[in-house]
Amino acid sequence: MANEEKPKQKMGFTIIKNDPTDGHKGFGIGSLTLENVSPVIIDVQEKTAMVDVGAMHAKSEVERGIKFTTNREDSEGGKPYWLVWVTIDYKEEGPYFAGVTACEMVVNREKRRGYKLLPEHVNKMDKSMKRHIMVDFMDDSSKQVLTEFFKTHNKDMWERSEKKLHDDLTVSS
Repeated sequence: MANEEKPKQKMGFTIIKNDPTDGHKGFGIGSLTLENVSPVIIDVQEKTAMVDVGAMHAKSEVERGIKFTTNREDSEGGKPYWLVWVTIDYKEEGPYFAGVTACEMVVNREKRRGYKLLPEHVNKMDKSMKRHIMVDFMDDSSKQVLTEFFKTHNKDMWERSEKKLHDDLTVSS
């Protein structure tokens, strides 16, 4: 019984596990690491948000079994989603949501077709890793879902986040 392993706890977000410089001085110092980026998928109609690490390789639950094209007509009548790249960083006070960028996705399960612009998804992930906030163009309902998701995940991280994130996710009544 002493050898019995406890099941690993699943974390909502991938958090930086180690210093990318690993104590070494020289090449690669301050280089970005994928360990601190998490994909959050917002189902616009269901008003839900969830972390799906499969999205890092375009293999999220939503994307499985779907052939994506850059033609919106291929997925006509499909469900809208936002793929939100969330980068966590640390300040003196603690971790916070440092980079948050959203990209559009439409999935039509019936037709097994979807719409997304892969270069945009890659660029937005890069922007998130570089601590950019790009969410002001999201629909109001999805902004509320994302805000609630952040607050529920970790209210302190939300409160430590930049004013721009709070402002860009604010919905005007």
